[in-house]
Amino acid sequence: MKLFREDLDSVQRDDRLLDFFALNVEPLVERWFRHSEVRGVAQVPDGPALFVGNHSGGFMTPDTWLFCSALYRARGVAEVPYGLAHEVPLKVPLFGALVARLGGIRASHEGAHRIFAEGRKVLVYPGGDLDAFRSSFDRDKVIFGDRRGYLRLALREGVPIVPVVSAGSHDGWLVLSDGRWFAKKLGLRRLLRTEVMPITLSIPWGLSIGAPPGYVPLRARIVVEVLPPIAFERTGEEAANDASFVEACHERVHGALQEALTRLAAEIRSA
Repeated sequence: MKLFREDLDSVQRDDRLLDFFALNVEPLVERWFRHSEVRGVAQVPDGPALFVGNHSGGFMTPDTWLFCSALYRARGVAEVPYGLAHEVPLKVPLFGALVARLGGIRASHEGAHRIFAEGRKVLVYPGGDLDAFRSSFDRDKVIFGDRRGYLRLALREGVPIVPVVSAGSHDGWLVLSDGRWFAKKLGLRRLLRTEVMPITLSIPWGLSIGAPPGYVPLRARIVVEVLPPIAFERTGEEAANDASFVEACHERVHGALQEALTRLAAEIRSA
């Protein structure tokens, strides 16, 4: 494995490595989150599709591991989606190369187009840093901000959106604040393309300012649910450039995710 990524846009996925992770790493994740489950995998359509989910747990994202593991078991390695990733983690030595071999590519419409053209699926978290580092007091909210690129991508490509909602995976640590005000003061949007500077409490880092590279999550219960695919009555470039139509489609997707998250969070806390 190369130390540095030389091309953040190239597809470098190694299905043999995915097989290895599925057989050796995923069982450990599932054992740690032993009361967790993934529902609705049977609703995943054949052919290209865009999985759209809420992002939780900072860089750890245990729900992603659980979801992809369930897809692997039910549908095989070819159905495990490629992931659109922020370019900063992809530039981290060794880590970025590992993410690329697991199917991560820099988030762009061009990169996603290449994957869809092969009949494969793509996973995106539109909220990105805003969602992954949202305050723990907002853990039951889906936060996408003003980001609508995911919707324009689906419309241009003519692929359905498959909402994937997860509840519980933000309970593995405590996010006191997303630190948006701090990030703005430091100009991090220009420097690192991020709008947050989170203040967190986690194991083993304790109180931290800035996103910890990794942490030991608490053994929270996680429930991931695949919702019915959403197809839109209009697709293509014209639809993608229609701001009011894009916003209406976004409200439909975001509303489905938020409704499911509210339901699942209540279920977890009543158990």
